[in-house]
Amino acid sequence: MNCSVPDGVLHCYAMDRQQDRLCLQFLWDFVTAKKPLINSPFFPVLFSFTAYMAFCLPYIALDFFSTRLPNLRKYKIQPQNYPTLGMMVPCIIQSAYHHVVWIFPVTFLHWYWKPVNLPVIAPELPEVLLQVVICLLLFDFEYFLWHLLHHRVPWLYKTFHKVHHKHVSTFALTTQYSSVWELLSLGFFAAINPLLLGCHPLTEMIFFLVLYWSFATVPFNWY
Repeated sequence: MNCSVPDGVLHCYAMDRQQDRLCLQFLWDFVTAKKPLINSPFFPVLFSFTAYMAFCLPYIALDFFSTRLPNLRKYKIQPQNYPTLGMMVPCIIQSAYHHVVWIFPVTFLHWYWKPVNLPVIAPELPEVLLQVVICLLLFDFEYFLWHLLHHRVPWLYKTFHKVHHKHVSTFALTTQYSSVWELLSLGFFAAINPLLLGCHPLTEMIFFLVLYWSFATVPFNWY
């Protein structure tokens, strides 16, 4: 019995894989054109802080305009609570402080020990989607256990986690309003998953963008 695959089927399969790769090749070529920036030890910190703040901005704008537009206010889950500038500024300052004083030294050491390697070929689209989903599920599971542990162990809650619950009525910027211990530990979980899966650098960037977007939306008290 001849079990060989027809040449036409193999050709179609190869063409499909090529199209999947070409879907992201243009994007990857655009990214690699900024290679001096990406290879810089400052890039991870700039990428993290800029992406997080950019995703928070639309929700900050909604909070700002909802105080002046009653029709917008009705979509707010807690319409009686509004974050003030005095609440937002400390969150921004603390996030910037954490990125400069704590995250940058850690990412610098990682950059020094393991220089960035940017392959020429982009990953295939199905591979990217699958690995991003797996990374998100792994991080969500790790975060759930870590968060549960900090609520079940009084010493952990009082020493590290209590600061995260300072704002009872949450808003977009409160996600990273946490202790250094929690920030670095969750950053470790986020960084280790793409490494364990052997993700392409583009896949890793997309995963972090989705993660930062979720950070901005999870504490947001709108429908």
